[in-house]
Amino acid sequence: MSKHRKPRSSRTSRTVRGLVVATAITAGVLALPAAPASAAPVTIPGVGTVEVPWLPPVPQGSAPQSPAPAVPESVVPKVPAPLYTHGQRALDAALSKLGAPYVWGAAGPDSFDCSGLVQWAYRQAGVSVPRTTYDQVKGGSPVGRGDLQPGDVVLFSGAEHVGLYAGDGIVVHAPTSGQPVKRAPLDSMPFFAARRY
Repeated sequence: MSKHRKPRSSRTSRTVRGLVVATAITAGVLALPAAPASAAPVTIPGVGTVEVPWLPPVPQGSAPQSPAPAVPESVVPKVPAPLYTHGQRALDAALSKLGAPYVWGAAGPDSFDCSGLVQWAYRQAGVSVPRTTYDQVKGGSPVGRGDLQPGDVVLFSGAEHVGLYAGDGIVVHAPTSGQPVKRAPLDSMPFFAARRY
């Protein structure tokens, strides 16, 4: 068997081939557009910084922004629900009776006097409140006028009248004969004291 040898190319053909490859590379490099002045550098971990011509440049002194990673729901803190107090429940009950008639000595569910409305509303919230204004002013905890919260019991005119604080300077009360349960400005009556049950 004879040995097969690869035919040797001539020196001329090698030179021509090298010239063709070199020309193609040079033509390709010359044909590539230069990176525009607006190319932005991008840092790729483990690779380095690379100019990317189609990205706008990053202003001097600021780092490129990357999207925030998704945070698992188990890590997001839960915001507690608003506190729903006995006072708020009593206020909601009293608000449900807006327009109900005033009847002296009545404590609901269809008609009320001032202290009867307060007692009935708190009963709906599961809290026992005394029947008369003079006893209501002695119960619960004292509250300053500047610390009123919705549902606080507000007494007027030396504890002769009472209502529930509704927030924003408003009370809900059963005013007097001929006037139904309604809202009124806190300042429309002489403030005496406030209690929180």
